[in-house]
Amino acid sequence: MRFDLSDEEWAVIEPLLPPTRQGGERRDDRQVLNGIFYALRTGIPWADLPARYGPRTTVYNRFNRWAKQGIWQRLFEALASRHPASIEMIDSTAIKAHRAAAGAEKGGCAPRPAPMPRRSAARAAGAPPSSTPSSTSSAASGGSA
Repeated sequence: MRFDLSDEEWAVIEPLLPPTRQGGERRDDRQVLNGIFYALRTGIPWADLPARYGPRTTVYNRFNRWAKQGIWQRLFEALASRHPASIEMIDSTAIKAHRAAAGAEKGGCAPRPAPMPRRSAARAAGAPPSSTPSSTSSAASGGSA
């Protein structure tokens, strides 16, 4: 399959894996690793893992257990020391982000100024506030003016 380990890749990784534990039958390491790599590369939830990789709980549990035991770190360090040219890092200064990634609004280059609070022309000119009675106040009291 597309994300599965090739025979050459498996030949490099297999000797670096921890020995099998004593106990019951253990799911094939290559099948489980292919499942782990498939989930990590595609970003699917563990629950949606295709059946060809075995039980999803087995794949997730081994990924999690190996992470806690530091096996992934040791595996990475061993592979990096054997093939130093294969390590590539991405620096954020080398990737140009779209302006919307920083919260800019769509369209236009200059940021929009913050809206000013609205004030009536009379208040802005310093006039006293109006005291016009409400038209509903006399109707609510039930009397005539």
